[in-house]
Amino acid sequence: MPILPKLLASLIALVFSVLSLTWAAPSQAAELSPPILLGALAQGNAITDPNAILRYALPIDNDTVRKLQGALEDISNHIRAKRWPPIAKDVREANVVLSLRSDKILASIPTTGQTTAEALLADLRSELSDLQTAVEAKDREQVTTLRQSALAKIGQLEQLMVVGFPYDVPADYGTLPQLKGRATVAMETTQGPLTIVVDGYSAPVNAGNFIDLVQRHFYDGLPFIRSEDNFVVQAGDPDGPETGFIDPQTQAYRAIPLEVLVKGEEGPIYGMTLEDAGLYLPELALPFNAYGAIALARPDTDPNGGSSQFFFFKFDSELTPPGFNLMDGRYSVFGYVVQGKETLEKLTDKDKIISATVVEGADNLVLPQG
Repeated sequence: MPILPKLLASLIALVFSVLSLTWAAPSQAAELSPPILLGALAQGNAITDPNAILRYALPIDNDTVRKLQGALEDISNHIRAKRWPPIAKDVREANVVLSLRSDKILASIPTTGQTTAEALLADLRSELSDLQTAVEAKDREQVTTLRQSALAKIGQLEQLMVVGFPYDVPADYGTLPQLKGRATVAMETTQGPLTIVVDGYSAPVNAGNFIDLVQRHFYDGLPFIRSEDNFVVQAGDPDGPETGFIDPQTQAYRAIPLEVLVKGEEGPIYGMTLEDAGLYLPELALPFNAYGAIALARPDTDPNGGSSQFFFFKFDSELTPPGFNLMDGRYSVFGYVVQGKETLEKLTDKDKIISATVVEGADNLVLPQG
């Protein structure tokens, strides 16, 4: 079968999977509108590294550190093919930024973080020197290792620039837990461990709900209830007839809204898909570009009807081209698997979550008063 018809056939099959990524009856599935299908075919040089997405999603405004980061991120576009001239150019650009403009990076960091930042910059200078040597030797493994280490330090610098929370969550959601920052979850499954970074800067309500449920040990022992190769694996359905979390204090179903942050906007869009909002192909803070994106499942007829069920997205570049696929704007991404891809690849509906624990950032969870 020619590639294009094969891709279209795959996309049509995926449409029905996307529209049924819920616990509603099949007869309630929404119709697919043409802009969504066109969106599925849109493709660009999208970022597929979850750590890179998380770095770019930090709410900071410092062009210098972004230029430094961008130079090192770009190496990933060339390293597999061993295109050494553009890699060398990226390293030179990073060195220039670090040598001549470190003061502009420090200018965005509060006084309390200056000492830490200066130490990180000193380490970066050393690593970039080693990186340049590795590039000259055309040592791909060493280049990859040094690049990842340098980007991790840049991420720490960028985190130091974040002061407070960047916007107010609408009062309508004041009765729900909110994550005012980031948290890391260690999840143990029957196939092995996963490390998940949950991003409250971009999805505070969805992230807060997930972290609160982890803290309650709600997910411990629950099975994965759905798996599809190269698409998703889903969990979070509690025992019994309920499809989501029932708050023990109110005895009510905790409903979580669709929550999607478009880059450049002051805060997320709530309660409607981006298609319904009339937005097509916007750049999202947390897109479905990366293998292991974690998002809230929901009834297909109710954008505000999600609760405890979530899914891991098993990104496949043929079925869901990076850059505005069928999923973006229809479901709320609230984090990414940053370690354990080999575990996620093996998970099916025959597996279960053994335990989930917040190992960092628990103090960023804000619970509703009263």
